[in-house]
This record gives sequence, C-alpha cells and structure tokens, in this order.
Amino acid sequence: MPLDVRAAAAGVIGDVLGGQSLNQTLPGRQDLVAERDRALLQQLCYGTLREAPRLQALLAQLLDRPLRDKDRDITALLLCGLYQLDSTRVPDHAAVAATVNATRVLKKPWAKGMTNAVLRRYLREREHLALALDPAAVASHPEWLYDKILAQWPEQAATIFAANNQQPPMTLRVNSSRLSREACLDILQRQGIDASAGTLSPHALQLTRPMDVWTIPGFTTGMLSVQDEAAQMAALLLAPRAGERILDACAAPGGKACHILEVQPALAELVAMDIDAGRMQRVAENMTRLNLVARLVVGNAAHPPPQMLPSSFDRILVDAPCTASGVIRRHPDVKLLRRGSDIAQLADQQLQILKGLWPLLKPGGTLLYATCSIFSEENSQVVHRFLCTQGDASALQEPVAWGEEVACGRQLLPAHDGPDGLFYALLCKAST
Repeated sequence: MPLDVRAAAAGVIGDVLGGQSLNQTLPGRQDLVAERDRALLQQLCYGTLREAPRLQALLAQLLDRPLRDKDRDITALLLCGLYQLDSTRVPDHAAVAATVNATRVLKKPWAKGMTNAVLRRYLREREHLALALDPAAVASHPEWLYDKILAQWPEQAATIFAANNQQPPMTLRVNSSRLSREACLDILQRQGIDASAGTLSPHALQLTRPMDVWTIPGFTTGMLSVQDEAAQMAALLLAPRAGERILDACAAPGGKACHILEVQPALAELVAMDIDAGRMQRVAENMTRLNLVARLVVGNAAHPPPQMLPSSFDRILVDAPCTASGVIRRHPDVKLLRRGSDIAQLADQQLQILKGLWPLLKPGGTLLYATCSIFSEENSQVVHRFLCTQGDASALQEPVAWGEEVACGRQLLPAHDGPDGLFYALLCKAST
C-alpha cells in the first residue's frame, strides 16, 4: 500500500532537520508514495524547506516547548501543515484533516490532538503571530544567512531573499552541436510548450511552466538538457578551442562538461573528474544521453591522481564545492544544514583545490574558477589569496557585461525568473 503523502513529507523534512540533505532522503520516499502523489510530495518538501525558518519561528510560538528529538517527524509534520495553510491551494479544513491523519500513519496517535490544536490555533491567530517575527524569520532565512546577505549585498538583499524563497525557473540548454536555439524553440512551440529565449546564454531557453523533463521533445535524444542560465556561462567563459585538452575538475553531475563538448566538439580530449564515484555515474549517464565522449576519472582535485600529469591541460574548469548560497531556491535544505562557520572551512578547501590543480595547467593556459556562492570569502577572497601565493598566476578581465563586477571576478545574483547566483574568475598562467 502506498505511503500517505504527508507522512512521507514529514519523513523527508524530519531527515533534513536531522542533518541529511534533501537529495539523500527525498528519492527514497518518492518511491513509496503513489505515482499521482509524487509531485505533491516534492511541492510539500521543497516548499516547507524554503519557508522553514519562518515556519519554525511560528511553531515556536504555538508550542509550549519544543518536541523531543525522537519526535522530529511530528515537528516536521507540523511545519508541513503550516506551509499548507499559508502557501498552497489546499482548503484549510482539508489541510488540517490530512495532516492530523498523518499522525496515525506515523504511529504516533498521541500527536493527533496536539497537531489539530496547533494548526487550528494558527488559523485563528496567524496575523498576531506574524507580528512577533523578527526580520530574518519574516524573510524565511536563518539569522546568520540573513545578516550576511544584508551585509554583503545591502542594495540587492531584498531581491535575493525573495528569489531564494521562490520556485526557480526551468531553464533548458540547447545542444548547439545538434540544432539552433531558434529551431528548438519552434519545435517546442509546435508541441504547445511555451518557452522564451534566455537573456545571457545563446543556448538557453526558459519554460513558462515547469514540466517533467522526460516529456520534453528532444530531451531523450540529446537535443536538450536542463541547466540554469548562470551555469551555462561556464563553458562560454572557458572558450574551448579545437585540439585542446580540457579538465573539468569537479565535474559531477556533468552539465558543464557536456556543455563544453557541445560548444567545442573538436577537442583533443575532455577529462571529467570528481571525488565522488557515485556522482560520477551521473556524469556517465549524461554523456551517454547526449552521445558525448569524455575520459572519466575519480579523484580529489586538491590532490590529483598520478595520471594527471603536470602541464597537460590547456584549460581547466574548477566548479568548487561551496555553501551553495547562490542556489538556495534549488537546494532549500541549505537554510537548515549550513552554518556561518562553514564558510572559512570551505574557503580553505577551495584554495587547496586551486593549488592542487594549478601545476596541471600548461604555461599560457586558462583556469576558470567558479562557485555557486554569493559570498566574497568563497569567491574574490579565495582568488586573491591564491594570486598572492602563486607568482605565475594573474586574473583576466572577463569579456562580459552581465552580473556584478567584483574584485577578481564576476558575480551573478539570484533573481526572480532569472539566473542562479554564480561567481566566475578567469586566471591565466604565465608563459615560460
């Protein structure tokens, strides 16, 4: 018998509250619910997590004391119930009844009356409860994240907060080695799919309404991929040339590596490397779907494997691990899983990756450093630290007009119906 969708959502959200990522816990629960409920499960999980800091602050007012850690699933269920009452079209009475019923499925009948009382009290007092929230909770951001965004991007903060709380647009990348964007747009429109050309990447199309990717004409045959427009700028900035050897050093799940091969099919070789063997399987799947060929290597970019020879690559792409502060709308669990203290540790890791990869770059070669962060500590400051210790490295001026010009690079910020928040910096190795 399929699992009740709200009980499943409580399980997923509870796992995230316990420290698991959404990508780890959601797929398994999707397999347990009825197929017709899978879209609703995703909406409940993503929506609740996007609003979690505000919902947690509301729940704290509605409970006499926090629930015990072993009842994390009930805490998650209450957050999900509040989300339904606030942000979905589910009628209030139906949302309350279905959420209360999920306590039985979770085998915690003691929570039935409490869940009913909390949700009904919220319906009576929601305006009064909202007035007691602090600015960070109103913005649905943890306090550390709210303060940091406000400090680093005071003029853009309101837009960033709003974008982080919205469902992201569904953006496609047209395989330019197979067809033009105009031809692809025509195919979609003839199938009744409303889309428009992107504003940054010449290969980007944005769908008016998100849809199941496997139903999009051309996806299974490799004409299209799903990739945000900000991420598409990596291959364009890297500017690969025919006959070159290129390394994508943190490649999984492979979107940028595939785009590089689409942009320049005449490479001598593209090597896609990632530290996670499981995630490298995603790279292989994407390459197969798009009928592309690359050498796949499992390895640590900070300490490249021996087969990675010095001065062997013309260009290197480093999409470094980071806080993901620029893609929160796609990974709303960041709001619960990240801490401000993570930033310094990640910045040190990013610097070690740059130092580990630099010897692999040929003299005169180019390295593109990228993150999906909007924080200078992970971006310009990492590049500056690297340049101060690497005498044969220099920063190049990106030949673009998009985004925000910052020290040592270019910053895109998340925007409603616009790109994600990514940082790029081009570094050149001196010729000998």
